[in-house]
Amino acid sequence: MSRDDMFRVISENAADMIAVVDANGKRIYNSPAYERLLGYTPEELRTTPALEQVHPDDRARVAHAAEQARKSGRGERIEYRIRHKDGSWRVLESTASVVRDASGKSNNLVIVNRDITDRKRAEERLQHNAFHDALTDLPNRALFLDRLERAFSRAKRHPEYKFAVLFVDIDDFKKFNDSLGHAAGDDVLVQIAQRLMSSLRKNDTVSRQPHEGEGPPASHDSVARLGGDEFTILIEDIHDASDPIRVATRIQKVLAATPLSIGEQEIFASASVGIALSTSPHERAADLLRDADLAMYRAKDLGKSRCEVFDTAMHANAVKRLQLETDLRKAIEHGELCVHYQPIVRLSDMKIVGFEALVRWQRPHVGLIPPAEFIVVAEESGLIVPMNRWLRLEACQKMQLWQAEFPCNPPLTLSLNVTAKEFAHPGLINDIVQALEQTGLEPSSLQFEIVETVAMRDGEKPEGVLRQVTALGARLSIDDFGTGYSSLSRLRHLPADTLKIDRAFISRMDIDGDNRAVVRTIVSLAHNLGLMVVAEGTETLEEVNELLAIDCEYAQGYFFSRPVDGETALQMLRTGLCNQGSSSRVATAKPLPLPVRNPR
Repeated sequence: MSRDDMFRVISENAADMIAVVDANGKRIYNSPAYERLLGYTPEELRTTPALEQVHPDDRARVAHAAEQARKSGRGERIEYRIRHKDGSWRVLESTASVVRDASGKSNNLVIVNRDITDRKRAEERLQHNAFHDALTDLPNRALFLDRLERAFSRAKRHPEYKFAVLFVDIDDFKKFNDSLGHAAGDDVLVQIAQRLMSSLRKNDTVSRQPHEGEGPPASHDSVARLGGDEFTILIEDIHDASDPIRVATRIQKVLAATPLSIGEQEIFASASVGIALSTSPHERAADLLRDADLAMYRAKDLGKSRCEVFDTAMHANAVKRLQLETDLRKAIEHGELCVHYQPIVRLSDMKIVGFEALVRWQRPHVGLIPPAEFIVVAEESGLIVPMNRWLRLEACQKMQLWQAEFPCNPPLTLSLNVTAKEFAHPGLINDIVQALEQTGLEPSSLQFEIVETVAMRDGEKPEGVLRQVTALGARLSIDDFGTGYSSLSRLRHLPADTLKIDRAFISRMDIDGDNRAVVRTIVSLAHNLGLMVVAEGTETLEEVNELLAIDCEYAQGYFFSRPVDGETALQMLRTGLCNQGSSSRVATAKPLPLPVRNPR
């Protein structure tokens, strides 16, 4: 068998497409695989110049590779696109080598083409999936950071180029998941992603990234989903902060304009937006993203559904907050916390009937840290759980000792706050049981205070936790009552026995008719429901007299005593007097009887 015959047998049975091209670029042989894979007949291939079917963007590379093969004897492997007879484009992987005659002279090129279209599509899908969010199909964190790094690089080359990052967080997104389910929550995210895309500047599009050597990328606004309910937007070619602020404002208007349709329900969503500008001294994408994140949290702190532009004070506060969290964690471990007690007084005879236990932080070399500075950090970081676990045990031990020294009927009570974070913690009930078992305190001596907004949440879980608390024998009070938007029908079904009126209503009730009317209404409502009432933040003699006049049974506040350490609280019990108040200071001469309780 001659070499030509052998070549023909091999090529006609090969899966790859094999062509022989002469020095003029004309095909003089095409294997049968061409017709099978590209749809062209042998005659069509012979009469069509080889480069004519190659994608216009790839022709120069193909011609260059052929030229290099003729010079060196063998060309490098390249990939290029070629048109199928049906008009679609296929991707070929190609190698070329020179066929020489007997004298060693170079004549023709033998080109072996392999169709790798399916492989390239699979690679593109994998690439796309690696850099896009599976739910919304938006770019993910990795791709967004890559685009942000490109923006930094462009800014270095072109000092006049400015950009901004928007960090968008959906307000109260957890309530959608909790009330509608995670599938509905996913639907919310998809619809919000679509609305974010519609909020981009009209002259900008999400463009492809350029190939190497194509120059700077075209200006565009790029939306990405970082995860959860967090989205980011890269705004390019801005003039000043007003450009990204306009985009943020448009986002909020688009979200507020029409409700989201989730199944048969319609819901409204809002977003808090943080903005960071490229004019900051940062050179890393992650730093600018962090600044936008801090600005977003500032927007949430100021009331949500708004935007804030980052300033350096935000970063300083974030560093300070992080240090405070670190120090608080150490304080819990090293025993720097202490308990202060504020007396709760029965107004009819000015006797102490119990104490509210409050955590305080005695920081070495600094002194007492105001609770307003660290309680929020403890709540947000989750440190509130171990901190209040310690507080419960410490306060229960102290109350057990006080009850033994000062027996009365009913016994002294201990009021303990339960925060929203603790309320959602699965170990809460077990922690309470352990504190009672370790100290021997009777459950009936415990009064757990839940703020109104937490206690009134809809759903079986919140009410179930409340009933577990009371099933232990402990009592429940609704704290800061009047500050939320409670449903009276919900209040009627809660296992609470006490309302604590927020000090905002007690303050100046002696001279403010509206405050007095609100407090009188709450007291009347509570008594009709068989509940007792404690007036928080009582500070003046006049307020005490007003409370007595409307049959409010109990009060606490600076008029009686500030929160004090355990030793000072013990002295109060021994003398029977509070620091600042006694029955002799009350203008009302005769004690008022306790209201008759309605059976529940």
